[in-house]
Amino acid sequence: MRKLKNYVNFIPLCPEMEIGLPSPRQALRIIEQDENEKLIFSQTGESLTFPMESYTKEKMNDLKSSDVDGFILKSRSPSCGIKDVKVYKTFGRSSSLPRKTKGFFGKAVTQEFGQLVIEDEGRLLNYEIREHFCTRIYTHAAFRELKKAPTMGALVRFHSQYKYLFMAYHPNHLNALGKIVANHQQNTIPDVFIQYEVAMNKLLATVPNTMRMINVMLHLFGYFSKDLNVKEKAYFLDAIEQYRNHQIPQSTVMAILRAWVVRFEQEYLMEKKIFTPYLDFLKRVRR
Repeated sequence: MRKLKNYVNFIPLCPEMEIGLPSPRQALRIIEQDENEKLIFSQTGESLTFPMESYTKEKMNDLKSSDVDGFILKSRSPSCGIKDVKVYKTFGRSSSLPRKTKGFFGKAVTQEFGQLVIEDEGRLLNYEIREHFCTRIYTHAAFRELKKAPTMGALVRFHSQYKYLFMAYHPNHLNALGKIVANHQQNTIPDVFIQYEVAMNKLLATVPNTMRMINVMLHLFGYFSKDLNVKEKAYFLDAIEQYRNHQIPQSTVMAILRAWVVRFEQEYLMEKKIFTPYLDFLKRVRR
């Protein structure tokens, strides 16, 4: 994510240092006590539950008033973890319980911002997960900018730009978005934007699978197939098979289609976000 920091505005924070803990510091752990989870120092057992809960509540209110498009949190951290955080019986020498939980801050983020993309830094080492993350934050940011001057014309254009990208995520949700844009009920513009954003976030929460993406690729291929020679068609279909077998990334196949958009001057496809859901620069980094 070092590459990403040049193209997004990060809000860096460490809940543990924000509540006054030094660095380096004694390790923290979550224990189960009277059916409640407590945050304590692993060696002394001193409780940090109250200061962490107070800080978390205050920080959630601050973040709600900020233009936040997504979160990257520390994996397995008792403060920031969003899953797989160990739970113990007590402090000191103690085995972990046979269940996992979320960190105190991480749990609050998932509760208050569940409509946004939330990942831990470990999972973002996976190319496909990172691609999904970047797509979501850039799409959310684009819609956030759209809301600053909301008009039906602007929403229609946005929907047209993202049509094929949304199709790859979930065709049924795309149809629902189309009905919202059509606005047959004659709802007010603010209501339409609210409905669209809720439905869009629901769509983006479903990770696009390989077969849906291939269907979109073949759909786009139809715009050029009559103008291509036999070898070009075979080359593309072979690339599809390589993508299906996870031998090449999605971006490689999309680059072929994008080249044909330019070659055949397909103006309708020029602005489609399926080709550039986020910065091309970030796609070059596989690891």
